[in-house]
Amino acid sequence: MPPSDSFSLSTIGTIHSCYKEKFGIPKQPGLVDGATARLELLPPYNRLDTLDGLSDFSHIWIHFIFHACIKEGWKAKVRPPRLGGNKKLGVFATRATHRPNPIGLSVVKIGRIYQEEKRVFIDLHGADLLDGTPVVDIKPYLPYADSITDAKGGFAPEPTHTRSVRFSDLAKHQCENYQSLHNKDISTLIKQIIEQDPRPSYLSEQTDREHGIKLWDINIKWCARIDHFEILRIEHE
Repeated sequence: MPPSDSFSLSTIGTIHSCYKEKFGIPKQPGLVDGATARLELLPPYNRLDTLDGLSDFSHIWIHFIFHACIKEGWKAKVRPPRLGGNKKLGVFATRATHRPNPIGLSVVKIGRIYQEEKRVFIDLHGADLLDGTPVVDIKPYLPYADSITDAKGGFAPEPTHTRSVRFSDLAKHQCENYQSLHNKDISTLIKQIIEQDPRPSYLSEQTDREHGIKLWDINIKWCARIDHFEILRIEHE
């Protein structure tokens, strides 16, 4: 029989993440190790026996759906942010979200695996996943096979940081208050995210324009200065 030209996938879990919108999510996993998330398994997969043995591994591959981009469709050529948005490449030569099949792949560090009543969770560290992301599969990361030391990185060989991050006195005070109330190191998370310069490429040369990034229940207000990024204040949603 000829192979099928379509397949049906089941959602095995969903992501609970600090990222509440696409803007601000790092371009790759592991770049912001202060980012926290939880993968919740859904019925009928919400059983600890489906994860038996996984705690022996440090990282997993997560196969997920770019659910926030489905309505926008796919594009044959895209503009990778690493190239400044000035050059187009074929979609299959990039990790763009607008794909014929909107499937994403991330390798993330795992933490605690646990159950709360009938809900089963895996804590994730350094995830680049939007809150509510549907997960279709997970697999253990194998260092001897999955890490290729002489691999070539094409147009994106290494991440780059363009400016340092500084906090206004107000933002410092607000971060300290947030951490004392919620036991979350919000200042480290903010610094790691803004270091990646999440702005669209056409704004990369602009300064003093205010931007906002939603994390958990707060909105981080910041702007680019000539030689650094400045965190202005934190606003509660």
